[in-house]
Amino acid sequence: MSKIDTSKSEYAMLVKSVSPNSRLGLNCIKAFAVGGGICVLGQALYALYGYFGASLENASMYTAITLVAIAVILTGFGKFDDIVKFCGAGASVPITGFANAVAAPAIEFKKEGWILGMAAKMFIIAGPVIVYGTLASVIVGVIYFFFSR
Repeated sequence: MSKIDTSKSEYAMLVKSVSPNSRLGLNCIKAFAVGGGICVLGQALYALYGYFGASLENASMYTAITLVAIAVILTGFGKFDDIVKFCGAGASVPITGFANAVAAPAIEFKKEGWILGMAAKMFIIAGPVIVYGTLASVIVGVIYFFFSR
């Protein structure tokens, strides 16, 4: 096998010629708009539940449940992935992204059965987030306990 003799500058030019141009500014605007839209929807739901007499605590709970339900329904119809492809982290970071991370594997592995398919694979993506999130909260809680005295 022969070695191709290419200088670093030639290689850099080759990589630049075949790499897609970054649309960082446009991607940031899309992520901000969609993520902000999700937050505005959440605030509107919160106000609506409060208007109909829910306490502040219950209105918060109903809002979270509604946003999760919307994300799961969109995941079930295959539309959540289209939204994420359009805006990136704008839709995948809030609570809706977590709901999608749980629902998508459950839907994908449903054909393998309720126990070994859906139930076993449901937390394949979200599981590490839950584990390390819980671990981080315990560590922060212990630090706070010892330094708050």
